[in-house]
Amino acid sequence: MPRLSDVTRGRLLYGGDYNPEQWPEEVWHEDVRLMKEAGVNSVTLGVFSWSKLEPRPGERDFGWLDRLMDLMHDNGIGVVLATPTASPPPWMGHLHPDTLPRDADGRTEWWGGRQHFSHSSATYRRYAAALTEDLAARYAGHPALTLWHINNEYCTYDWGDEAADRFRAWLRHRYGSLDALNTAWGTAFWSQGYGDWAEVLPPRHAHYLKNPTQVLDFKRFTSDMLLECYTAERDIVRRHTPHLPVTTNFMPLWAGQDAWRWSEEEDVVSVDLYPDPADPDGPGAGALVQDMTRSQARGPWMLMEQAAGPVNWRRVNHPKPRGLNRLWSLQAVARGADAVCYFQWRQSRQGAEKFHSGMVGHAGERGRTYQEIKELGADLARIAPHVAGGQVTADVAVLHDWHSWWAGDQEARPSREVDYPEVLGAWHRALWGAGLTTDFAHPGHDLTGYRLVVVPQLYLLTDRAVDNLLGYVRGGGTLVCGFLTGVADQDDRVRPGGMDARLRELFGIRTLHEWWPLEPGETAECGGGLRGTFLVRGTGTGRHRRRDRPLPGRGTRRTARRAPQGPRLVRLHAPRTGGAARAAGPRRRRRRRPAGARRAPGRGRGGPARRAAVPAQPRPRAGDRGGPGDAPRPADGDDRDRPRHPGPLRRGGAEAM
Repeated sequence: MPRLSDVTRGRLLYGGDYNPEQWPEEVWHEDVRLMKEAGVNSVTLGVFSWSKLEPRPGERDFGWLDRLMDLMHDNGIGVVLATPTASPPPWMGHLHPDTLPRDADGRTEWWGGRQHFSHSSATYRRYAAALTEDLAARYAGHPALTLWHINNEYCTYDWGDEAADRFRAWLRHRYGSLDALNTAWGTAFWSQGYGDWAEVLPPRHAHYLKNPTQVLDFKRFTSDMLLECYTAERDIVRRHTPHLPVTTNFMPLWAGQDAWRWSEEEDVVSVDLYPDPADPDGPGAGALVQDMTRSQARGPWMLMEQAAGPVNWRRVNHPKPRGLNRLWSLQAVARGADAVCYFQWRQSRQGAEKFHSGMVGHAGERGRTYQEIKELGADLARIAPHVAGGQVTADVAVLHDWHSWWAGDQEARPSREVDYPEVLGAWHRALWGAGLTTDFAHPGHDLTGYRLVVVPQLYLLTDRAVDNLLGYVRGGGTLVCGFLTGVADQDDRVRPGGMDARLRELFGIRTLHEWWPLEPGETAECGGGLRGTFLVRGTGTGRHRRRDRPLPGRGTRRTARRAPQGPRLVRLHAPRTGGAARAAGPRRRRRRRPAGARRAPGRGRGGPARRAAVPAQPRPRAGDRGGPGDAPRPADGDDRDRPRHPGPLRRGGAEAM
């Protein structure tokens, strides 16, 4: 299988999306001059060029792209060639309304923006395949072509009639019979039992709460339909260029795509990353996405898009202060990226993203943005021989699963104040702040290479995943588990006792009486006494209530002490396993959109990726990313950055915090 290293060949790729169809041809030669001065060695062409390549149905105009491909090759710049299928031309929606998606209320999403295609439309798929076939046949032998980029930021939903047909077919394949579907969906509740497949619909607008398993399956279906679109185009280009790698760009933590499954279908894993320069948590948010992408790639990955300056879609779009673009780019390299690219090369003068920065801004080559782009290009060229193709060492894994996120993020749940991405980010940020390089893993992956595994919140856990966690602890690993974990099975059915019985035994929990969400401003404290008194104080609400809970787990031994700036830590020692386990309670939700996602709503691995430890903070730290063959060096953080903890947990112990 071709890999990113087949493209980089000891270099770091540097460049970005180039959309020359927006400019007269005389500008192209000026662009190439500036690219060479900045050290650009790779550009992505054709992402939004469908109406240019196919101005009318079946009519092709490749002349301009031929000249561009030749121009790039003549100047030593490689081309990542995109299939332009993310933004169909207006004629398609006009002639074929069936290609347009509908929302849950039945409203059509018209052309005039982008991503206005139905993933389930046979007509759309036919046109996309035909254009991809012609692109691949024409440029398969072109010396400038280095990598294929399929579509762009797959992120569409569709509740229309053709999607409903495909949804029913998907459900038939998954369940086999209506009886099995009725059981999985729990349709005995609210008289929802289905007697004919024609009655089954996507979860469209409803008077009140929708069936949660129906919603969960629809999200699974959406991810699978988009993946079918990707693999159809991928297989076409692979047939013509089996030696070239293929990718598509993820949006970080976008809820509509199971990136673990998708990454298994990619030769190169790439991501778009847009932390907010005004957010003090921006570096940590970026580190989370970088660690997750590296883990999906099982090695070097591609930063496909970032902003050289401000974006255009936040309420206030702050520019990057001098040096921040360099810092965040080098952070990506330190965390495993072998490509540093941008959207876009030259800032647009028209269209919806004309205020989104480019590598060459409206100020031109004398502008601060381009000058910093040149400086970064020189930096990357200088360090590339030492870091390209290197590996990252991580002894810690954070478990993340899209299916669990989909199931837990429903309308009816214990608290809508719990936001899964914020919970995930809070745990990762604590590890990052302590200077610990962190991988992400699926709960079903092999975890034996990690000293510590953290489960921030996995509401849905399959039996296989629970087996995996138990095996990890019995093998000597340390497991830290957050709240609302192991509550439901693969069908979003609450497990007997409110939590998987084996996990309750692992953590020494005899009875889980109920979930007790706190209001904003409330805190929980563990008092003394053998019954573990919980005192809940409502700040400014006049509430003051007290309740007692028995110690969970038979035969456990309880000790407690006060933690700095936090609740009392209750340690439950239950020596039942070879490793150790800890359970932790929630933090109150922060009322702020998490950084790092470009638009509000962004490879599965079998063990730890190994690359030298990297800096986890903007401030200087020891430790860096090593090249191939380099010995790993630990990253030493300042003691003041390290959170205090209750001390070591002896082997065979269990602890609840």
